[in-house]
Amino acid sequence: MSEKRSEWVTQTHVWASDVDPAHLEQARREPPSLVHSVLEILAYANDEAESQGRRGRAVVSLGPGDVRVDDDGRGTDTRFDEAGRAVRKPVMATRDVRFFGVSDAPLLPDGEPRRGMSSVAANVQRLWHENHRENGAWRQEYRWGVPVDELVEVPFRGSTGTCVELGVGEPGASEPAALSEREVERLALGFGWLEVTVWREGSAS
Repeated sequence: MSEKRSEWVTQTHVWASDVDPAHLEQARREPPSLVHSVLEILAYANDEAESQGRRGRAVVSLGPGDVRVDDDGRGTDTRFDEAGRAVRKPVMATRDVRFFGVSDAPLLPDGEPRRGMSSVAANVQRLWHENHRENGAWRQEYRWGVPVDELVEVPFRGSTGTCVELGVGEPGASEPAALSEREVERLALGFGWLEVTVWREGSAS
């Protein structure tokens, strides 16, 4: 694989830039519901599991002001450019070319079309994206889809996967308390390659 970022092949997202402000603005015109946002995140874990021919696992945690989705996939694709800088596929801040703006985009289990991870990030005030891969682990914060800091290397947790945390307990935002565990569990059954566990922080186990 070439170390030149400009030569990396586009399969789901264009690698050339970390953020596409015009796309994020467009994504904000059709904000997804909170449950649809969770399904958008889970869809990527389902894709990974299917590509590996195995049953994947994901945990959806509902906190007092956040929603966290943690899976056991390969972790978001992260490469090193010619300067040795870690570059993570810009899934949060650029368009998924397979789904966004595509008239025949596949439907998610709630019956709404899939639009990609950036449609989620663009519509939450704070989002944290952490991925663990065999070649390292990194974390980054976003505000309304725009990265607010550099990609930060973090200790490897011992297994690969991706964790996306939505800070949705903001004024005017959908509160996690309004998100039903049963609804998420029911809709998650629509993913044929993923076993999803949903729990609310502070509830009896």
